[in-house]
Amino acid sequence: MNATVLNTSAQAPSEAANDRFVELRGVTKSFGQLQILGGVDLTVRKGEVVAIIGPSGSGKSTLLRCINQLVRVDGGRIWVDGELMGYRQQGNRLYPLKAHEVLKQRTEVGMVFQSFNLFPHMTVLENVSDPPNVIKGVPKAAARATAERLLSEVGLLEKASAYPASLSGGQQQRVAIARALAMDPKVMLFDEPTSALDPELVGDVLDTMRKLAQSGMTMLVVSHEIRFVKEAADRVVFMADGGIVEQGRPDIVLANPSHERTKRFLGRLL
Repeated sequence: MNATVLNTSAQAPSEAANDRFVELRGVTKSFGQLQILGGVDLTVRKGEVVAIIGPSGSGKSTLLRCINQLVRVDGGRIWVDGELMGYRQQGNRLYPLKAHEVLKQRTEVGMVFQSFNLFPHMTVLENVSDPPNVIKGVPKAAARATAERLLSEVGLLEKASAYPASLSGGQQQRVAIARALAMDPKVMLFDEPTSALDPELVGDVLDTMRKLAQSGMTMLVVSHEIRFVKEAADRVVFMADGGIVEQGRPDIVLANPSHERTKRFLGRLL
């Protein structure tokens, strides 16, 4: 197994876990000759809602995929709740985790994509209850009870026996949120969850996300829904060209950005 010499940037965060619940240090990622992330540093507190905005190709989605271990970073390190993601440390070296170990870490990080990715041959209830039963070994009765509770919370319990094809896009996305929550994740990642929806369907999904934010869930949300960012986010991060240009409270960054690149982006968006 290949090992990586541990450098100072890979040392575990020393601050309180609540202050650095999700921690990225010097994260880089390239696909072939194209660099997508150019050394990203980001800290997210427990219970914080961080909205990530920026132009297409700025690295926003790749950043979330690195946190969720869907792609392996080329450089830098990521921790979630103090656990180094994708590697184990032995002495002064880091060793890549095996596939089943990565899968276990991934179950701690919920992710909702632009597309809903529901299983078409399974009912809504089965889509939500089967993953914790099959992947985490939660007993069927307990998984079903949790699924019913979550479907009630997203306003879709009456659709439990329906199949995804009979649901609207907004309803399918709310089922996808319930399915991610059924795994009892430590943090939730949202990658443009409303971009594939018709405008009239966006509101219900954003309302579900607002309620989740109010519950204290740690969330990173890639979105161009500026109203949601203003209302629900504790902090907004603007990314461009594979890096973080500026970040801060939404009322400050959105109303009075300090960087010219942010001003140009928001000028077009708003």
